[in-house]
Amino acid sequence: MKFAFIIIICSVLLTGLHAQSDITEDQLMQELLGKKHVGVVAAYSIVRDIHWKGEYGFSNHETKEAFTSTTLTRVASLAKPMTAIAIMQLVEKGELDLDSPITKYIDFPSQSKTPITTRHLLAHTSGIDGYASPKEAENKINYPTLTDALYIFKQRELLFEPGTHFKYTSYGYVVLGVLIEQISGLSYADYMKANVWDKAGMKNTSVEVQGMNFENRTYLYHKKRKKAKRTEQNDLSNRVPAGGLSTTLEDILSFGQAIIDKTLIGEKAFEEMIKISYQPEEGNPYGLGFQLYGSKGTESVLIGHGGGQTGTNSQLFIDRSRNIVSVCISNTSGTGNDTILLALDLYLKARKVTDGE
Repeated sequence: MKFAFIIIICSVLLTGLHAQSDITEDQLMQELLGKKHVGVVAAYSIVRDIHWKGEYGFSNHETKEAFTSTTLTRVASLAKPMTAIAIMQLVEKGELDLDSPITKYIDFPSQSKTPITTRHLLAHTSGIDGYASPKEAENKINYPTLTDALYIFKQRELLFEPGTHFKYTSYGYVVLGVLIEQISGLSYADYMKANVWDKAGMKNTSVEVQGMNFENRTYLYHKKRKKAKRTEQNDLSNRVPAGGLSTTLEDILSFGQAIIDKTLIGEKAFEEMIKISYQPEEGNPYGLGFQLYGSKGTESVLIGHGGGQTGTNSQLFIDRSRNIVSVCISNTSGTGNDTILLALDLYLKARKVTDGE
């Protein structure tokens, strides 16, 4: 996720210059996307009602099969706030303490004076590094369990003393997935289905399993230079709780609405998630599983997350005060800036409606 780019959102919200009121949503989609994306879907809802939905391009460019709001697709790091919600459910139940060492719950090597806590993992301040190489990022090895995936990095040296710096890393969320399994006694997939996806009305969300075929699933594409081409599928079993899910636009809208409706966790736990945990040198501050996009002093007004990996770029915005959810998902990686901007434009369109402009 490109934090440096997202910093423009603060200034955009302050000036309103990007809210092109004379351009329709469909025109925005065409203007921003052009021919760079093979397929993209986007929508915004206000008080549970979908005010606009756009479906562009193909899930299979060769057969010209449409990419729609019900097409199964990757969403990359949009998995992180879902995993974070699951963690906060365990905190609410008193089964997990945010500030206790994770070694209280799972076997994890202690490599620093300051023990790693669940809070550190949620906020990307644990010191755990990210992928060690492009080959690791484009993983081809199947890891049958999250514990197996943990062995990729658990013996590696930390980048810094936990709590002292920020380093965005998917591996920290793999540890969170292991915590969920250890404490709940369920697999990550089973816990998420019963306690997050089903409760939020997400009927088509699941862990992506390499080799499993679904009729309604998009192929993966990547934009290199000016052209998008079909790309080889990598194996996401090394990052499931951080970015290994398959879902749809409609399900992500439902997840955003469940956040607004407090369907998944109570207000006290959620308020903890949207406090600034750490301010990176570049980009927006991060809470616990959510990026905070509002202007200074109102960072938690607009929250959400973005994601990017082979075959997808995605962006989710949630404005709880105005009951707005805005989502954009592309099946073409290398298009992150466009995806963010379209989701932002749609959010600003929705805000004009709610503010009576």
